[in-house]
Amino acid sequence: MTDDQLRAIAPDSLPAVVLRYLEAHRVRDTATAIATFTDDATVIDDGATHRGRAAVEQWLDRAASEFTYTTELVGAQQAGDAHYVATQHLEGDFPGGTVDLHYRFTLGSGLIERLVIEP
Repeated sequence: MTDDQLRAIAPDSLPAVVLRYLEAHRVRDTATAIATFTDDATVIDDGATHRGRAAVEQWLDRAASEFTYTTELVGAQQAGDAHYVATQHLEGDFPGGTVDLHYRFTLGSGLIERLVIEP
């Protein structure tokens, strides 16, 4: 998926599984968040790759406890039936204090197969 293939959509038009993940991640509900991923899912965040549900669950637990922050869904894009980008605005006690992150989702079988988080 390249940025030139993306088209803007209303944030509430994101697939239910993506919205479920974003809400669970926002409230730090690891059990609900991990249920949105395939067994062999891959998450890439902050230069690290996490493969498989167990590794993704460890990443979710660590991300939930490392910093205190709030998130706001400020934009969404779609490329085809399986590729979505959710733009989240974060504010908190992490270095820099504010950032807009792009959560790039690839879906398969109704779940998240791949998630890449980047500025």
